[in-house]
Amino acid sequence: MPTSRKTSRKPLLYAAGVAVAAVTLGLVSWQASAPQDEEHSRPAASASASASDAPDSDSDTGAFAELKALARREDGDKLAVGRTDAPVVLIEYSDFKCGYCAKFARDTEPELVKKYVQDGTLRIEWRNFPIFGAESEAAAKAAWAAGQQDRFTAFHAAAYAEGAKAKGFGEDRLVELAREAGVPDLERFKADMTGERAAAALRRDREEGYRIGVQSTPSFLVNGQPIAGAQPLGAFTAAIDRARAQAKGKGGR
Repeated sequence: MPTSRKTSRKPLLYAAGVAVAAVTLGLVSWQASAPQDEEHSRPAASASASASDAPDSDSDTGAFAELKALARREDGDKLAVGRTDAPVVLIEYSDFKCGYCAKFARDTEPELVKKYVQDGTLRIEWRNFPIFGAESEAAAKAAWAAGQQDRFTAFHAAAYAEGAKAKGFGEDRLVELAREAGVPDLERFKADMTGERAAAALRRDREEGYRIGVQSTPSFLVNGQPIAGAQPLGAFTAAIDRARAQAKGKGGR
């Protein structure tokens, strides 16, 4: 796994359980140096461990099998693109106020969609993992609400567009982003983003991240193999190609 990465991180209050999970699952490499703030994040220090250092790096056995099993592959998942039976699943834990998440969304993700999602190789499943406070949480719920009207990817693109973060994610701004994304029923959108279903969906995603030791954004799993930070495109294509070859060699996903 690449060891130089760019992430954003804020302290979490779930230290004991998360630390156990991180060590157990070989995810020491998630950890990053804290940025100065979410606007001016600096590159993280080199990882203290890599996927190849972790015990039993075969994605179908040991700790990595547990991580690979986090792929939901749910029909009708509004926060996913790609076939449910794709041989490779990339899970992304991200925050709409994270500058490096935005960089990945603008520079890398479209290339992965073009190269791998469109030919059926890759499925991308997004997990909302807000770590920068109330506006991060509101944006995550708004993205989920946009997804209920099949506009998640358009909202995702609008919220991560150049300069979007600087305008904040207050309620009026989120409605404006929904309008930009083509959400057809804005009244339903407003009700959905403040409703219990949005809150429950956010809890599900965030608790999953806490459970496996995610502390920084963006963080990724490629068929259970962790990648930390907004790595160059080549790091993701290498991981996806490797996972595809492993899946093909096993005659299945």
